[in-house]
Amino acid sequence: MCGRFATTITDREMRSMFDVDEAEVVGEELPASYNVAPTQPMRMVLERPPADEEGEPVRQVRTARWGLVPSWAKDRSIGNKLINARSETVTTKPSFRSAARSRRAVIPADGYYEWEKRDGRKVPHFLHPGDGALAMAGLYEMWRDPDKSDDDPDRWLWTATILTRPATDELGRIHDRCPLVLPPEFHGPWLDRGLDVREDVEALIRSVPDPRLDAYEVSTAVNSPRNNSPDLLSPV
Repeated sequence: MCGRFATTITDREMRSMFDVDEAEVVGEELPASYNVAPTQPMRMVLERPPADEEGEPVRQVRTARWGLVPSWAKDRSIGNKLINARSETVTTKPSFRSAARSRRAVIPADGYYEWEKRDGRKVPHFLHPGDGALAMAGLYEMWRDPDKSDDDPDRWLWTATILTRPATDELGRIHDRCPLVLPPEFHGPWLDRGLDVREDVEALIRSVPDPRLDAYEVSTAVNSPRNNSPDLLSPV
């Protein structure tokens, strides 16, 4: 699974990585976080139709709450259970299948944390690429808050989930699941709103290669989301 991650990636860097126009950066930039936890805000990259619904979709950077709330949900609490989506079933599960076809996103990160079961303990590790950033495959949804008026700018809640896959090699030793990490050549196809047939989405997911990441043990201070400092990334 992916239950925590770290990101120091700026909006400017995201624009460069994903070819996003400056005018399509929505909302305020988030500060660097070394311990992003479920229900917290995170920046994502996605494609949306233009405001006038005319022309080609445009790439945006915007914020979402971590934990997907489907549009049909009665309340937002369901998002607490939907922080991850299994890539093997994401196109068929009712909570995810609609978003898998038309609301895909990329969540950039420096790396993520995973806990290894060892001698009755859970030992945290930080997993990251040797250089550069991770591009984790995600889905997003927009949920209409029934308690807010039609003219309330916050009436729509944007939420997202991170896809996972079976882990292999070193990653599998630490945990049997890992994020679906997209190499650069997969960014465009994953964000492409023209890819909206279930079988084609499934084929794309199956074609993503296994990630090659480095891992090292870190302090148990990361266990608490109240802790958030660069020291969390230091090896122990």
